[in-house]
Amino acid sequence: MTDLDDQQASAPTNGSKRTLRRRLLRWIGIDANPGIRTHIWFTRRFYVLMFVLFGLPLISLIGLSMYSTSPSFCNSCHIMEPYYKAWESSVHNQVACVDCHYPPGDAKTMLWHKFQALSQVVKYVTRTYSSKPYAEVDDESCLRSGCHSTRLLQGKVLSESGIIFDHRPHLEGVRYGRQLRCVSCHSQIVVGKHIEVTWDTCYLCHLKGRKEGRNIEPMGGCLACHMLPDEPVQSGNIVVDHQRIVRDQHIKCASCHQDVIQGDGIVEKDRCLTCHNQQEKLDRFDDTPFLHENHVTKHNVACFHCHKEIRHGVTAAGTKPLQTDCSVCHTSAHDLQQNFYRGVGAQGLADMPSPMYLANVDCVACHTEAKPSHLHLSKATTFVGSEDGCITCHGEEYRGTLSEGNDLVTNTLHRLQDKLAVLKVAVDAIPVGEAAIESARHQIAVTTTNLTYVESVRAGHNIYYASAILRKADDDLNQAAAGVEIATGDLSDLPLISGAFCATLCHSKLGIEVPPETTDFHGMEMPHAAHIEDMELKCTTCHEIRSHKELELKGLGACYECHEKDELPTETASGSSEPTAEAKVGGN
Repeated sequence: MTDLDDQQASAPTNGSKRTLRRRLLRWIGIDANPGIRTHIWFTRRFYVLMFVLFGLPLISLIGLSMYSTSPSFCNSCHIMEPYYKAWESSVHNQVACVDCHYPPGDAKTMLWHKFQALSQVVKYVTRTYSSKPYAEVDDESCLRSGCHSTRLLQGKVLSESGIIFDHRPHLEGVRYGRQLRCVSCHSQIVVGKHIEVTWDTCYLCHLKGRKEGRNIEPMGGCLACHMLPDEPVQSGNIVVDHQRIVRDQHIKCASCHQDVIQGDGIVEKDRCLTCHNQQEKLDRFDDTPFLHENHVTKHNVACFHCHKEIRHGVTAAGTKPLQTDCSVCHTSAHDLQQNFYRGVGAQGLADMPSPMYLANVDCVACHTEAKPSHLHLSKATTFVGSEDGCITCHGEEYRGTLSEGNDLVTNTLHRLQDKLAVLKVAVDAIPVGEAAIESARHQIAVTTTNLTYVESVRAGHNIYYASAILRKADDDLNQAAAGVEIATGDLSDLPLISGAFCATLCHSKLGIEVPPETTDFHGMEMPHAAHIEDMELKCTTCHEIRSHKELELKGLGACYECHEKDELPTETASGSSEPTAEAKVGGN
């Protein structure tokens, strides 16, 4: 086939393509004159089609964008209904939601927040949203031009509630370890209120940890927020002039207004679990600066997501009975007894808790006897300790133990006080300067404190601790007397000092053999009774007496004071000259 034949064969095909192209252009509204290559007409169909394909979506997008910035769009989600109603009834009901929830910025910032909002729409449609919607409002939104841009320049202002307030110290810089935000006080999460002051937040900052007993010291003082009445106030049937009482006489507000704070505002760790389940975050529960920075400063978390409520207010006179609290005056009335029960407080001694304290025996177990008030018309009752409390738990065989123990302590205490008085007179007569004198004066001072401690409590709360204190007092007095070469009386036979009180108070009542005839000592049969009865040794000669059932051998060194070394084993089974754990002796 020749080239001419090829051209004639392809001509119908090219014509068909041109015809198809013209039909397609005509379908979309474009007509062209085949004779004039540049002559093209746009029909009405073209403009309609372009509007449908591009104009209508663009208008819809613009309309949707404008609608999405309106509060009614926010209300289209049912979970936002309570917040929408709160906004609708608030003082900001003429301000669109996005004006606060979108911080001021350029177009790029606006688009980013639009994208974030779109993701919330997707979550709502797909039912993956949270039932507790949470949003952050930046300070820039509140302080933008046209809103509250001059708020920090106003200085102190008086609110409608009569509270003095200054925004500047609250928002500028870190105060008391906290950087506050606008919404720290103007909360947006309280249902029924929207961007309004929640006074509970103010109370939490100003009052938490500021009341102790009778002392109330709010942050900044009462007058930092409250104004004193200009005119005298009628309270009951008397007239109160606050200006004179507070300003002139400097009487504290708490003298009359003791019940103005209720609640402690503490944070319970369980609150953290409502938002967090990562152990590394829960471990930072005690890192207060970190928690406030991340929750308050960075994310505007309201204080009462974490803290318990503190309530604050003055009750008008005559509206309800005055709720008196004796503890504001009678503070720590039983601290000495509690410390003695815990085995703490004496000088120069290790802690020695009562066995009953270690067993979690509470005061009410022993204080069972109801003692009515000495005033005939009073209904007050005090529960005092009695021997019945001992017998109820320990049995009838212990009857008399409490009174006998108290008598032992009283007798020993008086003997030691007499010994202390004799030594003190003798030491005071010696010129100051010698080291032995200064040491003796120190030991006398420590002994005086410890004996006063025992005298101020009922030793029955911890008889073992009382014995240890009295034994130390006797040792200190003996050392002081020896240092200055003064003769004092020997009190080593007193049961609380010798350690024999265990046997005389309890063991004999229970039928326990005291002392046992023999006992095993490093594999040797040691005549225990002979040491006590024949040699008249004291328990403390060989033992360190601690608490209940805790008699620890002092070691072979104590034996060498009476015995030759070849009479005793040179080492224990463990290869040491000191007694092993098995060598500890336990009494009842």
